Amino acid sequence: MAGYKPKVISLTKRPGHSFGFYLRVEYAVAGHLVRCLEMGGPAELAGMKDGDRILRVNGTFVDGLSHSDVVDMIRNSGASVTFHILDEASYEQAKATGVNLSDPQSTPVANGGAKPALKPKLCYLVKSSSGYGFSIRSVKGEQGLFMTEVTRGGVADRAGVSVHDRLVEFNGENVEGSTHDQVVDKIKLAGGSSIMFLLVDEETDRYFQNKHMKIRASLATAKYLPRKPRIIQLTKGPDGYGFLLKEEKKHQTGNAICHFIKDLDRGSPADKAGVKEMDRLVAVYGKEVDRCSHEQVVDKIMQSGNKCCLLVVDKDTDQMYQQGQVSPIVFLEEVSSSPPSYREALNLPAPVKQSTPVQSRKEELKPKLCKMEKASTGYGFHLNGIQGVSGNHIKEVVKGGVADRADLEDDDIVVEVNGVNVERSSHDEVVEMIRSSGNSLELLVANESVYDQLQAKGVTITRLLLGETSYAQVHTADTPEEERHEKARPETPTEAARERTPSSSSEESADERL
Repeated sequence: MAGYKPKVISLTKRPGHSFGFYLRVEYAVAGHLVRCLEMGGPAELAGMKDGDRILRVNGTFVDGLSHSDVVDMIRNSGASVTFHILDEASYEQAKATGVNLSDPQSTPVANGGAKPALKPKLCYLVKSSSGYGFSIRSVKGEQGLFMTEVTRGGVADRAGVSVHDRLVEFNGENVEGSTHDQVVDKIKLAGGSSIMFLLVDEETDRYFQNKHMKIRASLATAKYLPRKPRIIQLTKGPDGYGFLLKEEKKHQTGNAICHFIKDLDRGSPADKAGVKEMDRLVAVYGKEVDRCSHEQVVDKIMQSGNKCCLLVVDKDTDQMYQQGQVSPIVFLEEVSSSPPSYREALNLPAPVKQSTPVQSRKEELKPKLCKMEKASTGYGFHLNGIQGVSGNHIKEVVKGGVADRADLEDDDIVVEVNGVNVERSSHDEVVEMIRSSGNSLELLVANESVYDQLQAKGVTITRLLLGETSYAQVHTADTPEEERHEKARPETPTEAARERTPSSSSEESADERL
């Protein structure tokens, strides 16, 4: 099993609670899959990812066992269990090449030591007297523009640019549909002495194409960027933290509200922790504050008790991220690849109200289930699809209409139609599903920010994230044919549901909450 290193994940659950994930077997998909991770649950906190495959339970190799056998092993282990798991890409590659996954000679990797996720990359280039040190080429028969003639030790090379990288964005603008000459002109006309690229290497490009995922800057690694945001841990002193917040609206950040540190007290906790005058506050406990009012930000800080953790940027760092039209929040993915809160990933001391930031994050990262009854004028929205790009977006929501009252908003991304996932469906297919739904319609949607963050964390977007009703694709003998694909059940499954096993139907899967 050379080259494939499983992670060892040990989980402990509290009485009356679960391990925070579903174990699934799916049609035409090999292995025992980790699905529907509970935000902030034991599995997510330990570093499990959606799509991981469980190879061993308490040391026993289970890849060839039935779904029900593995479920029983996990349940019989009590409040604690140890898994050997392999990430999705490695598992599929191992299966495709005939690797023996039961090989005991493989070296496991401890919790958190998983193979890094494949990500696009942000590269910031500052022009030297000899230029940027790269060229752009197009390949006949291939879509896109590619990096070539990257000078060794030059500006581009030091910024993380590699030969054959495909160019996705220039200074925050998508250029995948642009010609070679158009992109060259854009670079020349940009002026200034710096540029920001969003690039994707060949392996990552294939991965995103196979997953039908759109490449976005919000999913990129920031490890190549020369300037870093700063994580500030504060402990309140007798006179507080020692700074004031100033609120400003900035046009270059999309009219978002910006919060700046000002009137920093010399010798105060903030001063000692490295806060600088006019630093911009990006996040409190990993939760971005650009859409928050001054009062809301102050409240978030006050709720933390005597300790607080901030993400801040100085002016130069802020301008660099603005040039790429991407939030500095992406930096947190470099210091916390596991999804809960970056406070835990950094081993920072817990605040007095530890649950507050985690709960806020859970409430923030949720889709919306919009239930509608058609009026005489229809539902009151348009569905937009972009040719060549997967995903369907809500547009032109009529104010006061059915969709508006159901909390549907412009630019929401449609995830499910009447319980069926449509992330990989074409625009025409989704339109037909909506038209054939009759006078009632249920859409599971997520705004673009939530969608991007959940995708970046490998979280499957389902109704389970709403915490109210879970849908499991199960098949039982007493389930009517028309109800078999999507069956609602309580979040805590009944005993009957827990004992279900996959049948021989080619359209079924089994799903167990653990």
